[in-house]
Amino acid sequence: MFDGIFGYIIGGAVIGILARLLKPGADPMGWIMTIVLGIVGALIGGSIAGGGVLGWIVAIISAIILLFIYERFRGHRRAPRV
Repeated sequence: MFDGIFGYIIGGAVIGILARLLKPGADPMGWIMTIVLGIVGALIGGSIAGGGVLGWIVAIISAIILLFIYERFRGHRRAPRV
């Protein structure tokens, strides 16, 4: 889908940001996890749909699904009461 590691980092950042914008609700996640999420989504999208627009769409949908899975396993941590 992308050329080289830097292509996957830049593309992963874009896909991760788009996934977080399209998914409803708050996503308390750092920018590194956003890039990792986008890279994994890009790898899935590239392996399923190849390149082009369809690859981007599948990559963003994959990243949104991964975001739901990440939140499920991470759980909702509550701040301690003072």
